[in-house]
Amino acid sequence: MRTQEQVNEIVRLLLAEYPEARCSLDYEKPYELLFSVRLAAQCTDERVNMITPALFARFPTLESFAEADVAEVEQYVHSCGFFRAKARDIVACAQVLLQKYGGELPRTMEELTGLPGVGRKTANLILGDVFHVPGSTVVDTHCIRISNRLGLVDNLKEPEKIERELRKILPPEDSSDFCHCIVLHGRAVCDARKPRCEDCCLRHLCQSYSG
Repeated sequence: MRTQEQVNEIVRLLLAEYPEARCSLDYEKPYELLFSVRLAAQCTDERVNMITPALFARFPTLESFAEADVAEVEQYVHSCGFFRAKARDIVACAQVLLQKYGGELPRTMEELTGLPGVGRKTANLILGDVFHVPGSTVVDTHCIRISNRLGLVDNLKEPEKIERELRKILPPEDSSDFCHCIVLHGRAVCDARKPRCEDCCLRHLCQSYSG
């Protein structure tokens, strides 16, 4: 495992390398981010960003989503895969937000994960990006891979276990930005199959780098 000094240096270097790191999903309203993250499951953010402009134009309010015919929503989100489940969850989620929360997103992990189709990864993203809650830690495939390679966690694959371990060591105020940086680093440098270690700003701190 890494020392706290090493962890802090990893975070510092990533924040310096990716100073504009942010969620790559396009949205204007908080609930649009929630729905976009649901669409992004087993799909690329790029694909989601291609279909959401038409989706949000057709259903411009939370009320319109709550009243939508699921079959019509399916037509807009078809290319994202698993479109039936995603459309059903989006409509159901809109209904719960209106009926239970007055049209606002709840602000706790427990309430968010109680929404249709919302897991801890989505909830952490909402808590970090919308409500700026310190310690919000989004564990996606990039985070799983790179956290293990760096030695921030010890051969863990379960997202919830990784989240719990990262919460212990990451500076709470930097957790959300760290996770966005990890995504960019995974896409640009630390590829799953062929990492470009020679271009990595963290190679001198990486347990997997052989030199």
